[in-house]
Amino acid sequence: MHLALVLTVDGADHVLALVNEDVEDDVTPESIMLFVSLHPRLSPNSSYSHIHISSSLLPNPNNSHNHQPSSLSIPIKAPTPPWMKAPLLLQPHELVDLSNPKSRKSKLEKDELADKALMGKEVRGKRAMKKIVERVEKLHRTQSSAETRVGSPSVENFGGCLERLKENEEVRRKGRVPWEKDEKFVFVKMKREKAVTAAELTLDVVLLRRLRDEASRMRTWIKVKKAGVTQDVVEQIKRTWRRNELAMVKFDIPLCRNMDRAREIIETKTGGLVVLSKKDFLVVYRGYNHQLTTKGSPSLRTNRYEMNRVESATKRDLCWVESNHNSREMLSWNADHKDSISTGIQDMNCQLVNGSLYERETDRLLDGLGPRFIDWWTHKPLPVDADLLPEEVPGFQPPFRLCPPHSSAKLTDYELTYFRKLAHPLPTHFVLGRNKGLKGLAAAILKLWEKSLISKIAIKYGIPNTNNEMMANELKDLTGGVLLLRNKFYIILYRGNDFLPRRVAALVEKRELELKSCQLHEEVTRMKAIQAFSSIDEAPQDTSTSGTLTEFRKIQTKLEDTNKVDVDLNIQMEAEICRLEKELKEEQRRAFILNKKIERSMRELSKLNAAWTPSEQDTDLETTTDEERECFRKIGLKMHSCLVLGRRGVFDGVLEGLNQHWKHREVVKVITMQKLFSQVINTAKLLETESGGILVSIDKLKEGHAIIIYRGKNYKRPSIKLAKNLLTKREALRRSLEMQRIGSLKFFVRQREQTISKLELKLAGLQQRKEIELREYEN
Repeated sequence: MHLALVLTVDGADHVLALVNEDVEDDVTPESIMLFVSLHPRLSPNSSYSHIHISSSLLPNPNNSHNHQPSSLSIPIKAPTPPWMKAPLLLQPHELVDLSNPKSRKSKLEKDELADKALMGKEVRGKRAMKKIVERVEKLHRTQSSAETRVGSPSVENFGGCLERLKENEEVRRKGRVPWEKDEKFVFVKMKREKAVTAAELTLDVVLLRRLRDEASRMRTWIKVKKAGVTQDVVEQIKRTWRRNELAMVKFDIPLCRNMDRAREIIETKTGGLVVLSKKDFLVVYRGYNHQLTTKGSPSLRTNRYEMNRVESATKRDLCWVESNHNSREMLSWNADHKDSISTGIQDMNCQLVNGSLYERETDRLLDGLGPRFIDWWTHKPLPVDADLLPEEVPGFQPPFRLCPPHSSAKLTDYELTYFRKLAHPLPTHFVLGRNKGLKGLAAAILKLWEKSLISKIAIKYGIPNTNNEMMANELKDLTGGVLLLRNKFYIILYRGNDFLPRRVAALVEKRELELKSCQLHEEVTRMKAIQAFSSIDEAPQDTSTSGTLTEFRKIQTKLEDTNKVDVDLNIQMEAEICRLEKELKEEQRRAFILNKKIERSMRELSKLNAAWTPSEQDTDLETTTDEERECFRKIGLKMHSCLVLGRRGVFDGVLEGLNQHWKHREVVKVITMQKLFSQVINTAKLLETESGGILVSIDKLKEGHAIIIYRGKNYKRPSIKLAKNLLTKREALRRSLEMQRIGSLKFFVRQREQTISKLELKLAGLQQRKEIELREYEN
């Protein structure tokens, strides 16, 4: 018999022994376990799942028996936890087979199962449909009569249905549902095309690459502050160009937020070319034809800047000469000089024409209002520079306003919110940097309001002493508009519901003047007619007026002025007396209410005082010498732990705190915040009486008055922690509040009494004066 001992360890089979010689048939499990335990490959800590022993009988001449292959299963020593001392022997079928872990199905199998679960009923329905179609076709083949074919013309179409069912079956076998299509929608994110700069169009590629390499190694730059690219910055760049062909510029807010606009400004003002842009830095190349001897540059972009400057200056000179012909003069100037402008200016105008509809409409709206602000820090269109407009406009007046019927000039909250939302996407119309002298800006705003409801004004950066409140108030007074928004960035004005355009206002004023002239003419005509008729009817009369009503009225009118003074004085005196009497009654009423409140507080305080019964002082007191008192005083003053008395005063919790201190030490230091020394003495005596201790001293400290109490030589801790004869913490607070209320009410009552006494004196003086005047009048 051949014996093979196989051990499965960590999912792999290891043959421990293979015995080819004859083995006796009576192999016992104990002998095999002994062999396993003594084998050098096995250790007690090894993780094995089961042992399989197989034996087979080969033809042996010495053995005449025919044995069949057999296998023997024996108990196996399984690994045990630390708390088990005896070995754990289990049968092979009782062990968990870790060699073949539970296989996970692949994703494809899961998809097939999901499709099968999803289309299970549909597949069965297709199978039934196939059988129906096959039977109908079989019937079609068996029937040969023409009538049957003519009677059922739709039978011929079942073949296409069967083919579609087969196609769907093939599609299902491929792993996807029939309604899935091969087309897929892919959303590709389109990148924004980078704008081609002037340097890339003008310079050679090799030169541009060399300049960019040099620019990337530059470490010194020129700082552009909030004010923008000023003339000082331009001069610094040109001084840098005398030593080097490149100049690096670093931008501060707000231009660092829009570097494209910063590049346009720097190229327009300096005439150079930006070869490198990185974060908030720009590197400017001076160009081929830069002249080191001259201040300016004859390049194309310098000419563009000079022409813009000349155009702005000319507009500023021509602006506001005559408000009616302002725009005509500017447009005619532009038309006359259009041919004389350089090629760069023409290119810029072409860019403006080819811009977006938003920019073209805004430029058309702002044309004729004034020169543009070249250093604008956000996207185009460029707003009007309000600082270049004139400070004084001769003959300027606030506009004539007239509210339409059935409407109010005041805006509601809903309208205010609506106009603010409406103003958010609008372009900026003006840029302002000064606080006063805004009549030119006000005239431009009035002209803008004829086309737009809202005017949006931005405040310049980097200009010192700007006050947006002063700007807004002056513009509001000059234009009469409604202020929608004011902050350190923008001022937004609405023209108002009562705003009238210039032509309409002129027509309304003209109509009102005509109405007034007609009324005046009618009044003059009526007065002439009255005078003409009265002169005809009246007859000349030479009668005397003595003793008549006319004479009485004349005398009365003469004496009216003399009596009027006395009557006015009497009326004033009566009014003053009535006012004093009314005020006196009011003060008396208030004093009465205060007295009632004091009585109520006194009743509450008497109830709280009745609940507190102070204990009697013990007659048999311990005696202490002066040396002991001085020693206890020094000990108490040096102590850091103390007991602080608040507004509640002495209550049961204070005595509990005293006993708690006396539990660990002989002396306790009590600090009170009372200012009057008499109150401090009363508090010290009360503590001594209630606690049963000995008062050592009372000292004035920075925190307050310190009361030092010695517990005594015969001190015993009381069995009851809280004293029954004192107030609780809540009652003590109520008592303190009532005492404070009574003091405050007494103070106000005293003030009312003083006021009442003063009013009584004034009233008595006025009444005495009135009596004197009455006596004089009677006499």
